Amino acid sequence: MKKIRVGVIFGGRSGEHEVSLRSAESIIKSIDRAKYDVVPIGITHEGRWLTSKNALNLLPAKDAIQKTLTSGESITLPAEPSASEVVDVIFPVLHGTYGEDGTIQGLLELANVPYVGAGVLGSAVGMDKDVMKRLFREAGLPIVDYWTVRKSEIDSFVEKHFGTLPYPLFVKPANLGSSVGITKVHGPEELRKALDTAAEYDRKLVVEQGIDAREIELSVLGNDEPIASVPGEIIPSREFYDYEAKYVSDDSRLLIPAPLDAAQMKSAQEMALAAFKVLECSGLARVDLFLEKKSGTFYVNEINTLPGFTTISMYPKLWEASGIPYPELIDRLIALALERHAEKNKLKTKY
Repeated sequence: MKKIRVGVIFGGRSGEHEVSLRSAESIIKSIDRAKYDVVPIGITHEGRWLTSKNALNLLPAKDAIQKTLTSGESITLPAEPSASEVVDVIFPVLHGTYGEDGTIQGLLELANVPYVGAGVLGSAVGMDKDVMKRLFREAGLPIVDYWTVRKSEIDSFVEKHFGTLPYPLFVKPANLGSSVGITKVHGPEELRKALDTAAEYDRKLVVEQGIDAREIELSVLGNDEPIASVPGEIIPSREFYDYEAKYVSDDSRLLIPAPLDAAQMKSAQEMALAAFKVLECSGLARVDLFLEKKSGTFYVNEINTLPGFTTISMYPKLWEASGIPYPELIDRLIALALERHAEKNKLKTKY
């Protein structure tokens, strides 16, 4: 039986570059080599595309991975659509900007190459926390109060709202993940610095009301008929689940499944699936919820259309707890990508 050739794209021009490398390593190590040939495709911090051995040089465990690869030939993407025919499907593991925001998805659509994950629309709106929250609100999904600030509006925003905002707040870049550039603001004196920090990563910022809540996350898998995993709960080692708590410190705790009653679990799964469908997602996504401690109300925080994918990341761990081990999860995602691409190719492109 002919093996499926999978191009794994990683790295990229993003503040989440290093997280992407860790996810790619896990996939390349764990993918079933009896079914798949792997073509590594790396993108440097500067945006240069690398293939084969040069791409592996980006990865910390490059020597161990190199020994497992049967494919060493190079690939060029996307000088011409025909150039991408060397692979059967692309598994993009590009977290953050230029990977999770619809840009790489648009490139692959033009090249007519199947790829894992959400399409251009779902990726783009899922990446922009402002637009994402507007769509959630329009669909009737509960969200916490927030304000949108352009980089050019920081001075006027601080002047207007300095003493009237409901502290604590979270200030975030609108288009980034992995808690990069996020600051918890306890009072007015911290607001300006937090906005300036977020503005180092994006020209649009989100100022979000902080609530006393538990952090509940669910994994979603599928295309038209998605399924949700058991919920998990994050107990951060720091004041909130920032980059340090996610990727550096080992003190944060992940409770899988989350200690919820049956009604809460059902409500969380229904909300995660609703969020996935509202944003026209496909393939995979991790949906992050808040469970307010005082009221017991769930709020949708955000969706991640290309979540962290190391073997210890929340997305695959939730599926493992739900009965889908990591290698099988990779299988299912590739199958979903090929299924969606086959359906799209049946559509008419001439009238």
